[in-house]
Amino acid sequence: MSTTPATAPAGAQWFALHTLSGQEGKVKTYIEKFKAAEELADHIFEVLLPTEVVSEVKGGKKSTKVRKLYPGYVFIQMRLYEEGKIINRPWYFVKETTGVIGFVGGDNPAPLRQSEIDEIKARIEAASGKEVPKVQFAVGEEVKITDGAFANLTGRIDEIDPDRGKLKISVSIFGRFTPVELEYWQVQRLTE
Repeated sequence: MSTTPATAPAGAQWFALHTLSGQEGKVKTYIEKFKAAEELADHIFEVLLPTEVVSEVKGGKKSTKVRKLYPGYVFIQMRLYEEGKIINRPWYFVKETTGVIGFVGGDNPAPLRQSEIDEIKARIEAASGKEVPKVQFAVGEEVKITDGAFANLTGRIDEIDPDRGKLKISVSIFGRFTPVELEYWQVQRLTE
């Protein structure tokens, strides 16, 4: 059985939940775990916590971590309204979940537009399987190479390939500029 239905269940709409900072994952896990026990599986369908993998270098070591695309928010697909009125059981179950501050929109939350949820899902899809550098670079920027055969040299960024996570850098070796291809994590800004 798929957890993501191909078509939205009748009456299902997407809402944004405002959460305490750092509690987004706990909120998502709790709602997914207890919606069946609370007999709310016919009201609560999907919970989204959009994330991306971010890489950075500290002390010469590359590390990756998961970063939330929308810190402080969780998105939930649920049937909250019936005949224009809030259905109490799913409303209170979600609102009373530890870590939830409340629905965005307060006591009369407006559902997200389909275009908004499509954009969120597109960001999740775009981030899936890719590492994003914590630092964003710009063409023409001077950087210091921190790893590899050209470590400790400086160079200028000529080209950025975000899909591959690579930079083309011109490095001056013996008075001649040589193009070098490096990964994002192998360089740092000169101002750092």
